[in-house]
Amino acid sequence: MAPAIQFELSNPPNDAVSSVQFAPNSPTRLLVSSWDKHVYLYETHGEEAGGKLIEKYEHRAPVLDVCFGVDDNEAFSAGMDWQVKRINLETREQIVLGAHGAPVKSVVYSKEHSLLISASWDCTLHFHDLRNPDKEPIKIALPQKPHSLSITPTKLVVAMSARLLYIYELQNPLLAPDATNGSSGLKPWQQRESSLKFMTRAVACMPNDDGYATSSIEGRVAVEWFDPSPDSQARKYAFKCHRQPDPENEGTDIVYPVNALAFHPTFGTFASGGGDGIVALWDAVAKRRIRQYQKYPTSIASLAFSSDGKYLAVGACPGFENGQEEYSGEGATKVYIRELSETEAKGKGAK
Repeated sequence: MAPAIQFELSNPPNDAVSSVQFAPNSPTRLLVSSWDKHVYLYETHGEEAGGKLIEKYEHRAPVLDVCFGVDDNEAFSAGMDWQVKRINLETREQIVLGAHGAPVKSVVYSKEHSLLISASWDCTLHFHDLRNPDKEPIKIALPQKPHSLSITPTKLVVAMSARLLYIYELQNPLLAPDATNGSSGLKPWQQRESSLKFMTRAVACMPNDDGYATSSIEGRVAVEWFDPSPDSQARKYAFKCHRQPDPENEGTDIVYPVNALAFHPTFGTFASGGGDGIVALWDAVAKRRIRQYQKYPTSIASLAFSSDGKYLAVGACPGFENGQEEYSGEGATKVYIRELSETEAKGKGAK
């Protein structure tokens, strides 16, 4: 097996990373959103070592999430300024697609339905019909504050406070909004309580549309399946991870939040990233860890696999788990690109 290759991107953000996202078509084009009020576009494998920063897109406030749209030149951002923006990565033009009543935590794009879905701390989801951008978004009230979104061709999973998860079926057309207030009667297909005892930090859907993984602030990951049948539900499980031996108390562990999850597009295995600075690869079906990488210098904030599965982007920056009162990721924020061997992320199969 060829030696693993990893490098650090030059010109990283000046503050904490909120999201890393590879382009849908180019496996070497990467978007990074940051608390420094910018979205960054990189060509990770340019002529220079460390890739090339193509462009920076300034926002009015910290950017909490970013995703690509219909192609490699369209992006959407979510921010602390309460706005959802559409960015033309070529012309640099930014258009406000919609606004919430509080900071917007997450955005996901559905190419199958030409929808952009945004989730805000005002406890609403907005469904933006990109074929009719002038149309008011369909608004859906949530019972709790959303922490993370993930999408498949047919479903949307919303992870919220109070360990709640809503699973929506994405249908065309979505239920028509009420003419008076733009709200929709769209009800979740399933309502679930997390298998994890503590607050959900991240959710990621399986690429085969079978289920999802969630992670918590308390060093655990749960794997579940969409199929509501008793047989499928009996397969769900949770496991401990991202724990390090406590040097001061023998026999006990320091437990870290699991901040990031990402599924491999080909093999269906997934990566987890924790506050301990560790990235690990897991086989969800066989319930086995495939490998654990060397410790990164700071907490893992976000992970993404490229569309062809050959690269893993790792956003690392100081986390809040050490109780810094005057937090700053300046100078300590790094984005790493790991080149995977052909079988590095392949599942091992059951024991």
